[in-house]
Amino acid sequence: MDILTAKIIDGLAVSNHIKNNLKNEISGLATKGLIPCLATILVGSDPPSLVYVNNKQKAANSIGIRTLDFRFNDDISQSELIRLIEKLNLDSTVHGILIQLPLPEHLDQYQVINMVDPKKDVDGLTFVNSGLLLNNKTNLIPCTPLGIMELFRFYDIQLDGVNALIINRSNLVGKPLASLLLRKNSTVTISHSHTKNLNLFSENADIIITAVGNRDTFVLTHDMVKYGATIIDVGTNRVDGKLCGDVDFEMVKEKAGYITPVPGGVGPMTICMLLRNTVEASKVYAK
Repeated sequence: MDILTAKIIDGLAVSNHIKNNLKNEISGLATKGLIPCLATILVGSDPPSLVYVNNKQKAANSIGIRTLDFRFNDDISQSELIRLIEKLNLDSTVHGILIQLPLPEHLDQYQVINMVDPKKDVDGLTFVNSGLLLNNKTNLIPCTPLGIMELFRFYDIQLDGVNALIINRSNLVGKPLASLLLRKNSTVTISHSHTKNLNLFSENADIIITAVGNRDTFVLTHDMVKYGATIIDVGTNRVDGKLCGDVDFEMVKEKAGYITPVPGGVGPMTICMLLRNTVEASKVYAK
């Protein structure tokens, strides 16, 4: 069999294209007196979380979204954090509220998330928006799954009738992505750390989305991949100080049809979809 060099899915280029469109849309909203506003809440000093929040703030500002930045020590009380969320819920000039996860263990993450007004839930994680997603009724969809679906659309990757394997079952990625793929008539399998004989599923998958993020326990290797499959790598790992994903990229790209790199694949799309959700949320307040 001839070696197939995969087409690289350029998430950075796609996100820049979408951000340019959003920038124009924001300019149009400004003529109606509306400036989309995103409030971010960071608790503690987790280094990756600091980077993520800074990147989200910078990206929002770059296209004309106003930002509010709330940062707290990791000893903040549940009640104090909830009071802030309630205040932001009532502020009509704030359209999106993002709580950077994870939260310190003494905070009830689910209660905090569900204090956010679903209309301002730009991460799409409240119980209300999660339920609406299952019924195809929400515009505020978790950012990483939404970004992956945009990559499929941009590269015109067939979804109808294909076998899609998701290696992740989280509320952030696996579960919402399964709903979105089912909406496009894919046949979806979700696997996880307790799945036995993963190769039986991966070797028959037309699309594989992996979001494990632990190279010590899992790497997607070329022998696990069907010839010509589309590989979406959501994993983030550090190996010898270098950022990489879940996939053995150099080997798998010689067998796949499409593949995302790490960095430069799904990551930029996640932030881009946060910006899109913020703009969508702001339209509720358009005059």
